[in-house]
Amino acid sequence: MQNVVHKRLLISAIVAALAAALAVLVAPGSPASAHGNVLNPASRNYGCFERWGDKFQAPEMATQDPMCYQAWQADPQAMWNWNGLFREGVAGNHQAAIPDGQLCSAGKTQNGRYAAMDAIGDWKATNLANSFTLGLFDGARHGADYIRVYVSKPSYNPVTQALKWSDLDLVKEVPNTPAAQWTRQLSNGVQMDIPVSVSGRSGRAVVYTIWQASHLDQSYYFCSDVNFGGVTPPTSSPTPAPPSSPATSPSASTSPATGACRATVAVSSQWSGAYQANVTVTAGSAPVKGWAVTLRYGAAQTLQQSWGATVLTSGNEIQASNAAYNGALSAGGSTSFGFIAAGTPSTPAVTCSAV
Repeated sequence: MQNVVHKRLLISAIVAALAAALAVLVAPGSPASAHGNVLNPASRNYGCFERWGDKFQAPEMATQDPMCYQAWQADPQAMWNWNGLFREGVAGNHQAAIPDGQLCSAGKTQNGRYAAMDAIGDWKATNLANSFTLGLFDGARHGADYIRVYVSKPSYNPVTQALKWSDLDLVKEVPNTPAAQWTRQLSNGVQMDIPVSVSGRSGRAVVYTIWQASHLDQSYYFCSDVNFGGVTPPTSSPTPAPPSSPATSPSASTSPATGACRATVAVSSQWSGAYQANVTVTAGSAPVKGWAVTLRYGAAQTLQQSWGATVLTSGNEIQASNAAYNGALSAGGSTSFGFIAAGTPSTPAVTCSAV
């Protein structure tokens, strides 16, 4: 009898471990609501999220954006959690905490979640003039003890070399600035627009940003790939939101344009036993503070993963409400969310309401 009890306990432990592992594998990928990132010029992980967040399983990423492809393959959570690339307890001694070759992952912080950011190769680069504006988003309104902006030296080639501290020149430092004094006060956080100038630069480089948040001892580290001598970027970067839906898709449905918002759902890809869909939400003629979307199908739906919204299923309905960072929309403004569901895609009835 005792052996039987031991066997049952062992089986229960194994089942619990397998369930926990499976939960990690299929956990929803929506980004955390706190913290922040450099949006312009986009950091490596935010750029990968912005370009591919609604189609992260698209096979064309491997050839069109191979550095992002290897990053998504290594750990998708590094992009979903684009605003969590930080270390704690550094006490200002950044070079001691982060070894050469690991600057873009903050010394492989978060148990190596962001390690793929250190990969050497041809990352997508933002074209910049020698005078540009860096946009740092703070979703949790931590504020800053200081912000330091570095640019890699002309001798450094990010396509073929690992980034070292000795490769960087400090070009700008912003002193202690509470969140209430940041350049832009947004509904989902604050943003600091930092003017930066270099002289006589052309070609590829890395802009490296250290943000010492005024919240415990949290230090954030961001690598942004740039190409000096390109077109001048906008002077302010956009409010963070998941990327827009693909231009074409196998099926699409649109909610009526009347009311405070409308939604369009499009299937961006499908494979054996599952499909990926993206939903674009657009405000009407007046701003909205939040939104809710219902997709009503002809049969029950099984949700596997979602991002950019709180998404639930109820029988043949998929119900979604905005995330903390993308609920407020200006008149005519848009955002999007996505999900993966089991089965074969069909065209749902779509409704959208402001909340």
